[in-house]
Amino acid sequence: MHAAVFGRVVELLRTSGLRTDSPGLSGKTLGVDATTLEANAAMRSIVRRDDGTGYQEWLKQVAKASGIETPTRADLAKLDRKRPGKGSNKDWGHPHDPEARITKMKDGRTQLAHKFEQAVDLESGTVVAVTVQTMDGGDTASLPVTLEEAERQLAAVAAKPTEVVTDKGYHSNKTMTAVRDRGLRSYVSEPNRGSRKWKGNRDAQKPTYANRRRVRGKRLLRQRGEKLELGFAHMLETGGLRRVHVRGQDPKSPLVEIRKRILIQAAAFNLGLLMRSLYGTGTPRGLQGLAGAQAALTAHVNSVIGTSFATSAAISALLSPILGLQASRPAVTPSPTRCSGPPFVPRPARCLPTRAGFERLAVDQFGRWGVAMVE
Repeated sequence: MHAAVFGRVVELLRTSGLRTDSPGLSGKTLGVDATTLEANAAMRSIVRRDDGTGYQEWLKQVAKASGIETPTRADLAKLDRKRPGKGSNKDWGHPHDPEARITKMKDGRTQLAHKFEQAVDLESGTVVAVTVQTMDGGDTASLPVTLEEAERQLAAVAAKPTEVVTDKGYHSNKTMTAVRDRGLRSYVSEPNRGSRKWKGNRDAQKPTYANRRRVRGKRLLRQRGEKLELGFAHMLETGGLRRVHVRGQDPKSPLVEIRKRILIQAAAFNLGLLMRSLYGTGTPRGLQGLAGAQAALTAHVNSVIGTSFATSAAISALLSPILGLQASRPAVTPSPTRCSGPPFVPRPARCLPTRAGFERLAVDQFGRWGVAMVE
């Protein structure tokens, strides 16, 4: 169901057209990037993968084996600090979220996390594929899975990618040959590795040199940074998905809630693109701007109403002798305002009379004009 909703929104973007000079989603050039999602699992709950021993209990066993019979918390912290490879994903995992991996987040914290990777059409900014994978193997291992998902989604709307743009974290001989075998042109930033030696690996030499020639132009690389980071910002930061509150990512696993959540979030982002194209509104923070505009309009109307009340009091005072009106009660002095100033001069919204003052002034003035109309 969630995948069907996401596919339907992609189909709408393909057929509707996002711009007047574009047929909509083309899918020709794909940008791929990945980020981390903090898992719904705490580091203090990790256990050994072999026997299920907790972290603190295992440290006590290590301390006793090293000659400390009754280790204190300070002893355990000192022992753990000097131990190499203490955060190995091969040895440790979470009992309730085995797919989460220990990794360093973007803010420097070490947490259990999942890998979120997306493929975006760089012409329209549409998210065409999303995958949630483990942190094993790095970017070079996750790229084929995302490309396969993107090709499947685009084939459903009669589109086919021809180019793929990624950052230098995806560059490797395996990536170059895999992208070439898919019939795609690669625009992958190449890290500075110095002089390359191709003896025994001639198959990767030609696609690597071809990619090096293509990335000299920075146009697609700039678009990749713009379009992909925009989606991450809307879905993860504004959308509040940087930390997931569900578990499970494998489609074959009974815990598939993370994948469902990501699909709906990406579908909502794509739907925002369609709304902004058709109706001129639909940004993630558009309601905040609407609230600000409403507040400004309300302040302006209040300013106009306050000025009209003061003006009506002056007109009433001038016309009363002519009309022969006798005040049935003493005139009500306008209530003090929040800031001083000469009368009958428009003031900003912060200098308007208080609400109680408005009510007294309105009752007095409407009562006077009502008497004049009756007589």
